[in-house]
Amino acid sequence: MPLDTPRSVRRHSVRGQVLDALRAALVGGDLVPGQVYSAPALGLRLGVSATPVREAMQQLAVEGAVEVVPNRGFRVVERTPRELAELAEVRALIEVPVMLRLARTVPAGRWAGLRPLAEATAAAAAHGDIAEYGEADRAFHRAVLGLAGNEQLVAVADDLHRRSQWPLVSPPALRRADLVADAAEHGALLDALAAGDLAVVESLVREHFTGARD
Repeated sequence: MPLDTPRSVRRHSVRGQVLDALRAALVGGDLVPGQVYSAPALGLRLGVSATPVREAMQQLAVEGAVEVVPNRGFRVVERTPRELAELAEVRALIEVPVMLRLARTVPAGRWAGLRPLAEATAAAAAHGDIAEYGEADRAFHRAVLGLAGNEQLVAVADDLHRRSQWPLVSPPALRRADLVADAAEHGALLDALAAGDLAVVESLVREHFTGARD
């Protein structure tokens, strides 16, 4: 739901839809780091009242994406390349060992079921839509890690992944080719996991975390 396209939101689960829209706006760059946004103004852009926007923004504040500015609204947190590097390091500490274990234990045939998710990331990358790619990317990683059978692991990894997608203070220009290259690594990772090639799995996962928008 682009912020510049007012659209009615169904009354049921309004807060959840608004939260999804704001998260997509963060990833897509519609909400700019350092800028302050008021709930009523965002509500007008989304076609909803200020209340669900305020509730959604409070959740984003808990997640660290925005901070409350008394009597004004919410400021999008300004992140730095160092923070992004730290997130990549933590993600690697969590995910690399899990991926290596999965490469050793999951039957090769199971990875074929994840091909459609990898293809979805490639399609989103081809569209050049950063927010769409971000959702598809996280869905792929959740599915891979989900084979470990640890819901807490998936939840923690997904939260770190979401945070790594928030824009930097001065983000580098992102080209569609960057997203396409990033998405291609998903297919390569599935190939390596199915083959049980531990060295390639580790290399791909570590490099992937420092890619276009991962």
